[in-house]
Amino acid sequence: MNNSLFVPLISSPLDQFAINCLIPFRLGPFDISFTNSSLFLITGTGLVSILIWFATVKGGRLVPSIWQSIVEMTYDFIYDMVQNQVGPRGRPYFPFIFAIFVFILSANLIGMIPYSFTSTSHVVVTFGLSVSIFIGVTLIGILTHGLHFLSFFLPAGAPLALAPLLVVLEVVSYSFRAISLGVRLFANMMAGHTLVKILSGFAWTMLSVGGILAVGALGPFLVVFALTGLELGVASLQAYVFTILTCIYLNDAIHLH
Repeated sequence: MNNSLFVPLISSPLDQFAINCLIPFRLGPFDISFTNSSLFLITGTGLVSILIWFATVKGGRLVPSIWQSIVEMTYDFIYDMVQNQVGPRGRPYFPFIFAIFVFILSANLIGMIPYSFTSTSHVVVTFGLSVSIFIGVTLIGILTHGLHFLSFFLPAGAPLALAPLLVVLEVVSYSFRAISLGVRLFANMMAGHTLVKILSGFAWTMLSVGGILAVGALGPFLVVFALTGLELGVASLQAYVFTILTCIYLNDAIHLH
């Protein structure tokens, strides 16, 4: 008799991050299938677009509704961030910064809904964002300052004897921005969701056993609720951190600080 038939199936906490193909499609050697990650990215973008459209249709209301107030507060928050971090020269890039913030925030918050999917928990999404921003910011610096942009990699007042070493260190440090920006978002979202899944699975197992363990399951359940609230804060915080770091990098490219 095959004993493996009696081994219970145990769900892994990492199963929630599995990418499932919904509509298969290949273009030569490239697989561009529509997946659950694509679905929730489009859903988040669509919901935010609808919210902004309803809040701003016909110029908005004189007495704003709660949804219009949320959009206006978000707009003012990001506008002040760009003004404080980049200055007046950062105004042309405000729509881009605003779009980044609401895109990441919507993707993070949708991932908190049970049985949904957190697209920002995949490094391919966050790394794609960070590399794109890194390339864009670098091009802005080059177009703004020309070859003088290379002076960014040599700190002012540094001894010429140390210049080769300092330039290499500065280039490596600058290049790692493309990695750290995306990895930070991916790691925080994945770690938080994994922890919530582990604790909720542990609590459910205790409840299923029954007896004194069912009573003890109340503790892990309370911890799960607390962690869920914490994860909501982390989802918002990570969108803020990603956005403000983008502003800092943009400020460096424009002002060469």
